[in-house]
Amino acid sequence: MTTVARPTTASAQPAAPPSVHLRALLTWIAVFAALTVVQLLVGPYVKGFPVLLRTLVITGIVVPAVVYTLVPNLLKVRAAVLRQRG
Repeated sequence: MTTVARPTTASAQPAAPPSVHLRALLTWIAVFAALTVVQLLVGPYVKGFPVLLRTLVITGIVVPAVVYTLVPNLLKVRAAVLRQRG
């Protein structure tokens, strides 16, 4: 099987991975935003639940949203900004 080498350009270079501090900041921003929105939307429906069940429901919504949607999109935005700068 023969492979064809593709030409590389500067725009094809991936952005350098963010530092642990930047990842922590982006994660904190995503968690804060998601918790705020979920508390506003779901809070009235779960306010009578015991605290552990209420926390389980809210984190069951927030954690997947942050891990699978918010943080990856924030990292894509960061990469796009870095590409425009450089």
